[in-house]
Amino acid sequence: MPEFSHPLHYWRHKNRYYHEDLERLHRFFVPPGLRILEIGSGTGSLLNALQPSVGVGIDRDAEIVAQAQVEFPHLHFRVQDAHSLDHLEHDPVLADPFDVILLTNTLGSLTDIQQVLQQLRRFCSPRTRLILSHHNPLWEPILALATTLKQRMPLPTTNWLSAADVANLLHLAGYEVIQQGKRLLLPRRIPVLSAVVNQGIAPLPGINALCLTEYTIARLQPAADWDPPANQQPSCTVVIPARNEAGNIRPCVERLPPMGSHTEIIFVEGHSSDETWAEIQRVQAEYQGIRDIRGLQQEGKGKGDAVRKGFAAATGDVLIILDADLTVQAEDMTKFFWAVASGRCDFANGCRLIYPLKPESMPRLNQWANRFFAALLSYILGIRIKDSLCGTKALRRKDYLEIAKLRQEWGDFDPFGDFDLLLGSAQRSLKILDIPVRYFPRTYGRSNIQHVRDGLRLLQICGFALKHFKGY
Repeated sequence: MPEFSHPLHYWRHKNRYYHEDLERLHRFFVPPGLRILEIGSGTGSLLNALQPSVGVGIDRDAEIVAQAQVEFPHLHFRVQDAHSLDHLEHDPVLADPFDVILLTNTLGSLTDIQQVLQQLRRFCSPRTRLILSHHNPLWEPILALATTLKQRMPLPTTNWLSAADVANLLHLAGYEVIQQGKRLLLPRRIPVLSAVVNQGIAPLPGINALCLTEYTIARLQPAADWDPPANQQPSCTVVIPARNEAGNIRPCVERLPPMGSHTEIIFVEGHSSDETWAEIQRVQAEYQGIRDIRGLQQEGKGKGDAVRKGFAAATGDVLIILDADLTVQAEDMTKFFWAVASGRCDFANGCRLIYPLKPESMPRLNQWANRFFAALLSYILGIRIKDSLCGTKALRRKDYLEIAKLRQEWGDFDPFGDFDLLLGSAQRSLKILDIPVRYFPRTYGRSNIQHVRDGLRLLQICGFALKHFKGY
């Protein structure tokens, strides 16, 4: 057994499987190169594992802080009680807001959680994400027994909080929850068995509620009074995938309102057998100098490929997808723009399942299929989504570029584009919000959807997401 200079090092080594899982959890949501603040940083190992551009750890134990500073000289550690963070307000390394603030198993030791969360606001911008992890209250007797058996570090009496308790405290302190989840059913490494239990069994509905680690990701609540003049608002690009939609090209332009400081329209034509491409060129010429319209043609296939091509060419700050069939009205794009531009959300997801639907708009079987996939994806991602398959979505271009980087890990697994964007937004901890829209029957052309084949493909994507998000 190696020698340890501090009890924390000993207990971290003894329970390294658990701590390694915490590192995997945080690396999943936190890409390298961010400004990270950790409250209750302990040995500094988690902070170092996340490869921050600037990493600051705060802990009240002077001895462990000194050791962490020696072990990780490229990071910054401070001795300070979490309840007195205002004493650090003149520290230059804390002058700028952080991208991520971590409270890993820290909530249980705080005497006033709300006070600490309120003080942390000074280190936040609207883009900052708080990641809080703690033990599931159901594990209290098991962990008490582990302490008695000297399998766990002895701790003073701790707070035991449910996910609902954490969400309530965040709300009181001026934050809103982005997503919550649970993981790790077997916190000790047992060859083969640990992998089977934690990756195959722990993610299952019902059983997942029994997992040890609970986590919550939150952000500051947005301001309620966003209403700047149009010339001070972000610019906007509306990407319109169009395959065999010649009769809808002109109405898309006529009905689409100007948004923000500038509105760019990009049609992406996808191997049409009608006059769609010629119509795009005619409308572009007709509106020359009146509307900013561009036309692109796909080399690949599928709506997902069309959206990616359009987004890659976009120059606007806010990106919006509008289906050329106009089953979602072009006039409703202002709702999507406002939701993202105002900061109410980072990802605006169209929801067709609020208002009444006519059978010719969406058959009953399709409605139930959409509800099924939305419920499944909501469970997998730890967020509420009512309609995962609506083609109308919006997000900031800089957030999309971060999502696009994930494809280097995932590959282009989604031919439709909906799940690709939703999964990427969830992993990048974007605030996803449903935007209710009315859904109308087509007035031109026919749907390109092949229900059985596409449904099976969506199930495959859900399997990928289950493994990726619940197994890490």
